[in-house]
Amino acid sequence: MTNLYLIRHGDYIEDLENGKYQDLGLTVDGVRQGETLRDRIAQSSDIRADVLIASTLRRAQESARILAPALAQPVIYDESFEEWRVEDGTLDPDAFNARWAGVPLDQRPFYRWQEGFETSLEFVVRVQQALNRVTQEYAGKDIVIVTHGGIIQASFVHFFGISATSMPGVSIGNATVTQWSLPPNRQKWVLMRYNDALTHVVNDTYKA
Repeated sequence: MTNLYLIRHGDYIEDLENGKYQDLGLTVDGVRQGETLRDRIAQSSDIRADVLIASTLRRAQESARILAPALAQPVIYDESFEEWRVEDGTLDPDAFNARWAGVPLDQRPFYRWQEGFETSLEFVVRVQQALNRVTQEYAGKDIVIVTHGGIIQASFVHFFGISATSMPGVSIGNATVTQWSLPPNRQKWVLMRYNDALTHVVNDTYKA
């Protein structure tokens, strides 16, 4: 059985730094989210890891370092699991959203915001290649990847065989777990859990 656990980073700060909107790391709430998930994993052993991989973006790195003690694995950083590389940070969020709203839906997969950055289609293909590489390399093992909402959305494209031009609009909360599993002698992946916060305790048992 191969188990793939995709964990979204905690809440983070995105603000201007040197004239660009930058990832400035986890907020206080984001740290707390990671610590709650870490403690839940440590007490329940609900998630095990043979390998722990993280995006190289700061919010994911910080989240992975919080979770690492409970998973008992060193963090391997992999830039393939970074969020969509869409533009250089010079667009403020309001300008970004306004411009995106003006792009026809059928053109969004092909729309390039700036030269040198990915279209949505290129992003999805990058994620599919990365997921295929990791699940082949660690076949039969428990794989934990601390990553981003866009990566987790793209996993639905990959494992459900959806067109790469049709990114599903699934909601991904901070510090949540989405699990895909490939049973022995099977060729199709199974969605075992989605957007699982894993944070509430009832009668000493954790409930989603």
